[in-house]
Amino acid sequence: MTNYSALPKNSYVELQLQDDSFGSEKPRSHQNPSFKLLSVDSEHGFVNEDHDFDDDDDIEFDNLTFIAGGNKSGSGIYGAVFNLTTSMIGAGIMALPATMKVLGLPLGVVLIVLMGILSEISVELFVRFSVQCNASSYGVVVQAALGRTARILSDICIIVNNAGVLVVYLIIMGDVMSGSNHHIGVFDQWLGNGFWDHRKLVILVIVVLFLAPLCALEKIDSLSLTSAASVALAVVFVFVAFVVAAIKLVEGKIEAPRMTPDFGSKKAILDLLVVIPIMSNAYVCHFNVQPIYNELEGRSPQKMNKVGRITTVLCVLVYTSTAIAGYLLFGKDTETDVLTNFDKDLGIRFSTALNYIVRVGYILHLVLVFPVIHFSLRQTVDTLVFEGSAPLSESRKRCLALTLVLLGLIYFGSTMIPSIWTAFKFTGATTAVSLGFTFPSLIALRLSKQGNNLSNSEKFLSWMMLILAIIVSIVGVVSNIYSIKSGSE
Repeated sequence: MTNYSALPKNSYVELQLQDDSFGSEKPRSHQNPSFKLLSVDSEHGFVNEDHDFDDDDDIEFDNLTFIAGGNKSGSGIYGAVFNLTTSMIGAGIMALPATMKVLGLPLGVVLIVLMGILSEISVELFVRFSVQCNASSYGVVVQAALGRTARILSDICIIVNNAGVLVVYLIIMGDVMSGSNHHIGVFDQWLGNGFWDHRKLVILVIVVLFLAPLCALEKIDSLSLTSAASVALAVVFVFVAFVVAAIKLVEGKIEAPRMTPDFGSKKAILDLLVVIPIMSNAYVCHFNVQPIYNELEGRSPQKMNKVGRITTVLCVLVYTSTAIAGYLLFGKDTETDVLTNFDKDLGIRFSTALNYIVRVGYILHLVLVFPVIHFSLRQTVDTLVFEGSAPLSESRKRCLALTLVLLGLIYFGSTMIPSIWTAFKFTGATTAVSLGFTFPSLIALRLSKQGNNLSNSEKFLSWMMLILAIIVSIVGVVSNIYSIKSGSE
């Protein structure tokens, strides 16, 4: 009688301890005592069911799956890429051309690439130590490394960041479709004046008819197709903007772009100080890494790292193209929300049609991105408010109630905040920097002492990210406060 069971190759196994007496001993690294993680013998496809690992065993966490079940159904790599890309490419892309106006093209492009690389490093560190402590969410990793108080703080950061981003989405939808004091809305151009001029009403209709049904979905994997569509719409926006800019450049209709940062006024210097916090908004996706990882088919750190790297390359290309094309098109007139610039003649043939394609296409993109960001917002609020309750996926009523309450609050916020630049300056300098860089670097430095050691270069990068994050937060908050004070005077 053999002690071995045949398993398919490239599969994974979860061993559960049936004897409750084992649960009295606290395992290392805050791991759940109910299971051990093992990889299947790659040569024979067998696992020894009787083998017991001691604490001193040298286990490479990068070779283990996060949770057992490699054969369970879930999203593939490209489904995960679409969801993670959708978490990144949102309203933040609209503010990037304005950062080129402040930084100049060379420095702006360098910072976009550098922020993308640092973001990917922080995501990989986060995934690595999530595996080490068997975490199911962002907050669980934070608690394992830094304690319960830090977890509550990280949950609050996710709530503020995601709610702020979703408020910005609604502001953009309202400004583009119904118009503002300085720009003509799509509905005005199509239909003339009417009840659709009322921005609050237009936003409410969008929330009720389009966003609420998508936000009511329970699993993030259900959004893979809408995420793919949203990425495609973002690419259409970038392609059209880039082609129009290239045509005008060849025809000599574009003014010379700024090549160095603008130090010409106090306002320009204040904008320069908050550019990095605004850019950090464009790369923050860490709050959705865990849900996407949990639903990844045959999940492993290596597979998730591949997802992260593909996503980062895609986002860097999209962001760089958008920032350059948007700034070249509108120059010193580039708005903080470049989408509102597309209400005027672009100076080429079919200008009106292209304007509609850009604006309406990107509004559809935001509609499809909205539920992905809302998903992690709802999960975090549920964890914070209903701690100890059954999982949200098991309580449909609680899920729907939370969805309705959050949508109501986000709608109210969109009627109170004047512009996306204001929202991005604050969330970028506080919650975005914390979620994207401060917490991941602290997690890596703390949990590396519990068995998954960092190399010297990884320690250096972690300390560098932590120091930069603190500096950016302090400078960003101080400059924001000073900017508001100066504006009020």
